Amino acid sequence: MSNETKNEVISKDLMTIPNAISFVRILLITPFVAFFIAAKYITGNYIPAIIIIALSGISDLFDGMIARKFHQESELGKVLDPLADKLTLIAVGICLIFIEPYVLPLMIIMVLKDILMIIGGTIIINKGVIPPKSSWYGKASTFMFYISVAMVVLMEIFNFHNETISLAVLGVTAGMMIFSLINYAIIFFKIQKQIKTKEESTSTVQASITDKQ
Repeated sequence: MSNETKNEVISKDLMTIPNAISFVRILLITPFVAFFIAAKYITGNYIPAIIIIALSGISDLFDGMIARKFHQESELGKVLDPLADKLTLIAVGICLIFIEPYVLPLMIIMVLKDILMIIGGTIIINKGVIPPKSSWYGKASTFMFYISVAMVVLMEIFNFHNETISLAVLGVTAGMMIFSLINYAIIFFKIQKQIKTKEESTSTVQASITDKQ
């Protein structure tokens, strides 16, 4: 493939609608944090922050739909989409800590989960294997996180604070994240085993060919 053709492919990847949506979602993090902090310490109005995070979540749904329907999936998109997800989740989680300290353990679990998944994904990619797409348990843990976000913010808006409810919802969310991590770990070790078996098989074939020569 010529350099011109390669540049053209990269250019097309950058100009896809799903990639543009992912960029916008990343840009929305700054105004979300600004409105959230303003609501906590100045205005008391969380509506602008809620609207921004809702737009980010809805655009995430359209991102995947457009990519599949119009065949605009790209290598850049495979990086941008999860990056936008993780940055948004981290920003939301950090903001929630200012409202509800009980969110801190959940944030620690989420960050550790993401770090371990990034390390595992990097190892698999270096072995020449494409990591599997997000499974239902991964999406479920993200969904539960947003449920926790909505609950904490609504309790703050209506000045209703109940530690039992908070701990219950956050506990379920943490459980889903741990369950998700365990299942991804199982998939990781299965892939590692398959890679090892394939490498051993290849080495055996090569040794056999060498012996015959």
